[in-house]
Amino acid sequence: MKVKITPSKINGVINAPASKSSMQRACAAALLRKGKTFIYNYGLSNDEKSVIEIIKNLGARVKFEKDYLLIESNGVNPISNNINCEESGLAIRMFTPIAALTNNEINIEGTGTLTTRPLDFFDTIFPLLQVKITSNNGKIPLKIKGPLQATTIEIDGSISSQFLTGLLFSFSNYFQNNTIENPITIKVNNLKSKPYIDLTLAIMQDFEMLLPENINYKEFVFHTDTTMHNKIAENIIYTVEGDWSNGAFLIVAAAIAGSITIKGLNIYSTQADKKIIEVVKNCGATISFSENEIFIKQAPLQAFEFDATDCPDLFPPLVALAANCKGTSYIKGVHRLLHKESNRANALQEEFLKMGVEINIENDCMKITGAKKIMGATIYSHQDHRIAMACAVAALNANEAVCIENAEAVNKSYPNFFKDFELLGAFVKNN
Repeated sequence: MKVKITPSKINGVINAPASKSSMQRACAAALLRKGKTFIYNYGLSNDEKSVIEIIKNLGARVKFEKDYLLIESNGVNPISNNINCEESGLAIRMFTPIAALTNNEINIEGTGTLTTRPLDFFDTIFPLLQVKITSNNGKIPLKIKGPLQATTIEIDGSISSQFLTGLLFSFSNYFQNNTIENPITIKVNNLKSKPYIDLTLAIMQDFEMLLPENINYKEFVFHTDTTMHNKIAENIIYTVEGDWSNGAFLIVAAAIAGSITIKGLNIYSTQADKKIIEVVKNCGATISFSENEIFIKQAPLQAFEFDATDCPDLFPPLVALAANCKGTSYIKGVHRLLHKESNRANALQEEFLKMGVEINIENDCMKITGAKKIMGATIYSHQDHRIAMACAVAALNANEAVCIENAEAVNKSYPNFFKDFELLGAFVKNN
């Protein structure tokens, strides 16, 4: 699909999309918990659909109602020996340890760029947990056979915090379903994206799972809690909060080309990407808050410096922002962009150069020089949802239309992105 964005101003009120990160974790918690879970404000992006199919294959019963998603589960009891994570990095890193809780042999697959993402973490760690594993030289497809036996281990947290998320879920469930006398610790070196671990722990708490003791994000210690042993859960009602990762594109769009009110973003959220507010405000945009609403208005913008190591998904909207700032902006943490839906550093350089925006990478820092005028161009999404959205945002201030090829990539996380753009007054045309 090709989408053409004609330069335009935006204004109005919009609801933030549901948080994909929260929704996927809530589905995992609902699978592990015995009982019924009612999930409100659920999302149906491609990644979320993939996770729903995964928990169904692992034994959960899922029913779509008008206002909520009903998940009934009695724990991990696979009805299929195959799991397809499609292109979701979080799904494969989170559900592989969860699937290992069973003694079934499980085949784990994926599609697209997920086939190239490194998963040798499991080749190293699973044998320590008594889980048999074979992989394609550290990539999918994986074949695993548990059951996982939790024990004290030491892991590398520098590639992705999502591996730790999967272990936290699986260790918690293991403790709640086995008699464990001594504490068990997950030791973590060089943990990145700590706010995403905060999100995982918050959801575990919301679902009344056994929480580990968090010692400075370096050790997560599980202690036996006899009051939770084999506990049958009461019904859980969970509302997915708005998504700061995708909301960031709307916030930047308003800062450079209009004024909008966004509903549904919680400023007290544990989501890492709420840092976008800090950056946009420091650049000079007008921002105000009321209960569950954020108002953003366009203003002359100055260059910024920001460390995105713990929130790498902000790189694409920040590049769109920097392109519209006076001066040169610096964003640290480029190494976190290598194993995404694309090599995002290269993709951002290539596509924004077509629009007249110079991006240089020096060591671990991206240097973006604000453009005097963003140029109309035909750009390629690299099958990456965030590249497509970043270029669409930048197109609002271009001198001519920007055409985005393979724009359907937005379906991975924000299927209604272009519809929401239109609702806010942007000139959008599907070709």
